[in-house]
Amino acid sequence: MNFTLASVWKQTPLVTIIIPTRPEQVEIKALNAARKLEYPASRLEIIVARGKQPSVQRNAALKIARGEIIYFLDDDSEPETMNLRKAIQHFNRPDVKMVGGPNLCPADVPPIEQAFASTMGSWLAFGPSCSRYRSVSVLRESSEKELILCNLLARRKDLLELGGFDESLYPNEENALMDELQKRGGKLLYDPDIFVHRRPRPSFKTFCKMLLNYGRGRAEQVRLHPTAGSAPNFIPPAFCVFLFATPLIYLLTPAVLVLWGFYFALVLIQTVALVSVTSPLQFVRVFGLIFISHVLYGLGFWKGLFTKPKRPSPSIASEIILEKM
Repeated sequence: MNFTLASVWKQTPLVTIIIPTRPEQVEIKALNAARKLEYPASRLEIIVARGKQPSVQRNAALKIARGEIIYFLDDDSEPETMNLRKAIQHFNRPDVKMVGGPNLCPADVPPIEQAFASTMGSWLAFGPSCSRYRSVSVLRESSEKELILCNLLARRKDLLELGGFDESLYPNEENALMDELQKRGGKLLYDPDIFVHRRPRPSFKTFCKMLLNYGRGRAEQVRLHPTAGSAPNFIPPAFCVFLFATPLIYLLTPAVLVLWGFYFALVLIQTVALVSVTSPLQFVRVFGLIFISHVLYGLGFWKGLFTKPKRPSPSIASEIILEKM
């Protein structure tokens, strides 16, 4: 029995876990959780990349990584202990290039963070990307709309062939990479059972900033790496145009209020599906956050249509510190 088990471990691929973090970060939740993963220690390498631009940090770590499979975690991601054991089996298929799953909100966070998590897990607010924030359906072939970099596994060989992440994109650097892998015939898998726990933004201000950045990053990605699947991303900016044009449209036809009534009815239905009506404050929070998500993401997208993405300065790369654990 021991001989058989040892033989299995010898065939287990070497995995490198890459965790980007700030230079001053002391407690790294992902590092502590990674050390508890159910995986042979001799087949596991952990690299903490300290710096100020995550895509640059990930690329730097990727260049020195030895693992056949790379597992990307954000520094506040806490992976479920069986994640690697579950994920590695998917790479038995040679056409599978990436595997990922959701990042879930811990149950013990404050109510405002629970409201943020409910909003991000809402189809009406985030579309198919809601699968990034709650376990949806079953194992399936997927796309960059559902996978997220804070909980993502990939073949190192494929990443290096594509030159790593586009450092002029942040956020959304992983999305362009996934699109390119699919263009080359690679498969991306979403497994709802491969998950991490990760807290949402801690305040309304930081949540709003996140929405603006997500919108801007998506617009920059669409400009630099357009695909046929980019079309739905123009819905939020179109919504903003409709919002600000409503007073003028109303002067032409008051019937525009019917459209707004239909919209808010949809928001109400979605909120009822997400939050218990016995929690009035939380109900109001999520209802408002869904609307705010459409507006701020749309405004961020408009901004991203006119910004000038540029690669980080060489000094950013020179300041990166790589720590092998």
